[in-house]
Amino acid sequence: MRRFLKKMFESQSGQGMSEYLIIVALIAVAAIGVVTVFGRDIRALFSDTTNSLAGNTQNANSAVKANVKTNKSLKNFGAYKAASGD
Repeated sequence: MRRFLKKMFESQSGQGMSEYLIIVALIAVAAIGVVTVFGRDIRALFSDTTNSLAGNTQNANSAVKANVKTNKSLKNFGAYKAASGD
């Protein structure tokens, strides 16, 4: 009986499982923190995306379009003109 109790208390068979539980708990805390900090922005991003996919234009994206100087095609894609910056 003493051998059994001694073996049971000195056994490290559950050590791996407890390490995995600690890692999972840390990941859960990090995920909760990210959702708390960025939740409103992510929700607005997905809302705008679904509205634009549905064809609703009232919540238009406020992103500024890039100012393109020339039309690029496959024929002139690799060409660079230093004078115009294209």
